[in-house]
Amino acid sequence: MYSNLPPSQCARADDRPLVFGHRGARGHAPENTLLGVETAIRLGADWVEVDVQLNAGNPVLMHDLTLERTTNGHGFVADVAPDYLAGLDAGRGQKVPGVLDTIELIDHRAGLNLELKAAGSAGVIVRDIRHAVQVLGWDWSEFLVSSFNLQELRQVSALEPRIPIGALYAGVPLDYAASAEALGAISVHLSHEFLAPNMIEDARARGLAVYVYTVNHPVEIERVRALGVDGIFTDYPERVLVLDRVA
Repeated sequence: MYSNLPPSQCARADDRPLVFGHRGARGHAPENTLLGVETAIRLGADWVEVDVQLNAGNPVLMHDLTLERTTNGHGFVADVAPDYLAGLDAGRGQKVPGVLDTIELIDHRAGLNLELKAAGSAGVIVRDIRHAVQVLGWDWSEFLVSSFNLQELRQVSALEPRIPIGALYAGVPLDYAASAEALGAISVHLSHEFLAPNMIEDARARGLAVYVYTVNHPVEIERVRALGVDGIFTDYPERVLVLDRVA
């Protein structure tokens, strides 16, 4: 469908949308943990999406700036000592993993979408992805780096243009997908609450894949599928796949 995209970024050959396990498989396991990542893969997700914050300058899986919601710890992720972070329970006995821990666990069984939450994280993400490609045998197309912070994405591309990037939007930009195209993104990631046909058409005209977040209810999954999107982020990967089998 999109000849300018790496093969693993395109919609599947059977035309069903790619399934992205959101924060692992948040509906079944603690978010942004290795258990969540493994659960998403076992449920059939094509890709696993995780959030990335920085702790002592190193990338770790965490959505929030602070620890209270998802761990038994307290304080800002960026500020606590690494030993303190390593000792926390992120749910069901899970630890807060690093990006390389996650890459090693996945071991090519799914693509990895890293959503950058922290400013200044481009350099360390590029470092870890290069390690995965050069040492662990991953392909650049097995990664997708996304963010609402488009300046951070610009920096990723400046440091390593072979890393695919995806532009995240909470609403509908005035220029539709023009800013994503200008960045050299391969995809736009859109909220299902603001999913506008004009935005989809504009992205398609620019050769960009359209991925939609975070879609959990079967009725909503059916609605976004009917719009012909290329990928769906969900806390329940099996729900997208079940609907696909029913269809």
